[in-house]
Amino acid sequence: MDNVIDVVEFAPALLDRDDSRIQQAVSIVSASNLAVVASPTFKASYSGLLKLFLDQFATADGLRGVTAVPLMLGAGAAHALAPELLLRPVLTELGASVPAPGLYLPEHENQWEPLIQAYSTRWIEHLRPANVHRTNN
Repeated sequence: MDNVIDVVEFAPALLDRDDSRIQQAVSIVSASNLAVVASPTFKASYSGLLKLFLDQFATADGLRGVTAVPLMLGAGAAHALAPELLLRPVLTELGASVPAPGLYLPEHENQWEPLIQAYSTRWIEHLRPANVHRTNN
């Protein structure tokens, strides 16, 4: 099943660890085989909203068993390494496996589909095992 969690939809609740919507979102991500974790580049890093969401994973292994793809949008090539330098470390710190490089999409690009398709074609074999080996209880 595909799920989309947009942290903007429950931004104020990110400060309340007892909020049921946040707990459900954390459960969905924790139980995922593959998670694309995306953020715009903001002040040369990922957004504060994403940081608040990732802080909800209480333990260092909160994403253990999840294969993650760090994805960031940015205004220019100067931030092209942001997914690798900023988002990958926090995902691995939370226990996620990040077997492929992060994906950076320039926000001024009108057509992301060819970039995403090229990335998928290149890295699918590294990302696929998560979908084959993980079982959800």
